[in-house]
Amino acid sequence: MNTDSVSIVAAGHTRFGRLQGQTLEDLIVEATREALADAAIDAAQIDAIFLGHFNSGMVPDGFAASLVMQADPALRFKPASRCENACASGSAAIMAGINAIRSGAAELVLVVGAEKMTNNSTAEVTRALAGAGYQNDAQEAALSFPQQFGVAARGYQERYGDPLPAMAAIAVKNHANAMHNPLAQMHKPMTLEHCSTVSESNPLIAPPLRLSDCSLISDGAAAIVLASAERAKTFKREVAIRAMQQVSDFLPMSSRDFLAFEGPQRAIAAALHEAGVDLGEIDFAEVHDCFTIAELLIYEAMGLAPKGEGFRALEEGTVLADGRLPVNLSGGLKAKGHPVGATGVSMHAMAFRQLTGNPIGIALQQPEFGLLFNMGGMAVANYASVLHARRA
Repeated sequence: MNTDSVSIVAAGHTRFGRLQGQTLEDLIVEATREALADAAIDAAQIDAIFLGHFNSGMVPDGFAASLVMQADPALRFKPASRCENACASGSAAIMAGINAIRSGAAELVLVVGAEKMTNNSTAEVTRALAGAGYQNDAQEAALSFPQQFGVAARGYQERYGDPLPAMAAIAVKNHANAMHNPLAQMHKPMTLEHCSTVSESNPLIAPPLRLSDCSLISDGAAAIVLASAERAKTFKREVAIRAMQQVSDFLPMSSRDFLAFEGPQRAIAAALHEAGVDLGEIDFAEVHDCFTIAELLIYEAMGLAPKGEGFRALEEGTVLADGRLPVNLSGGLKAKGHPVGATGVSMHAMAFRQLTGNPIGIALQQPEFGLLFNMGGMAVANYASVLHARRA
């Protein structure tokens, strides 16, 4: 999918966390208004709206696309659609916006991702998220997502060796990065000792996954404005979407070798190929660390290390904030938070800010390329993007 004719020209982003005083509508409105203000345009100029929103019964607002219009009366009567693809719903909305521009149906598109999760109990959220798993097999349907990734961690241990030290190091890294992100849910540093030890404050959730290995139940929203190549020239800032690829895989885990992580590997490779860059040219990455074992597998899918040797990316410092290819400078899903429908849009909003020299959190020195990977389900819906900061 050649997307270089589409750019991100503005972004908005709420705080992520347990936002008890805000409804889903409030979050959508806040992110939308910030993105429109950042673009310095009248809302009437927007041609189409796409909302990434998983929901799965977590809020009563099942028909949420038109809630975006609550941000500005000038958005009334604009075509608005909700996109749902599990935890990759935000990226699905971005791809829909790109397609609208490339088809000629729109020149300016507003994309919003939002989720309100914390009004539900942990058990209720766990059940809702499990709806993104395969339901036609009793054994798989009985597993929560922590349990499914627990199965993956045990399988990794049997095939390659113990991943737990690397998983603990990933948690420590992402919490350290989130300390610099004022919008992150967790501003609490983690020690390697804490993340490596099962304790009252770090219990087993789905063996061998500990609490420190699991992403958060979060509320939040993010928004971006997409523009055609011609319209992008009229904005003060733009970041080209050099590539965006979607690769979908079988839903049942039993139908594939999950540890091969073929969907993520194919999506990332295809995006790099489309963008005409190799991994060595990427300056940073934001990836889908719903569980620390997922980030470890993504290192290998990216090509940072051979299969079974993802730990080397940590030991050699490659993915650290001051490394050759820092991963999850935002804090990732693990510490920034994971309001599932917002996650893909959040990644793009954060990368836009980093590439335009106005980062939220840790700043890099004139980065040129960012790689983003957002995943729905157990590596079922896989979206990879390469963003490019065009410099004079």
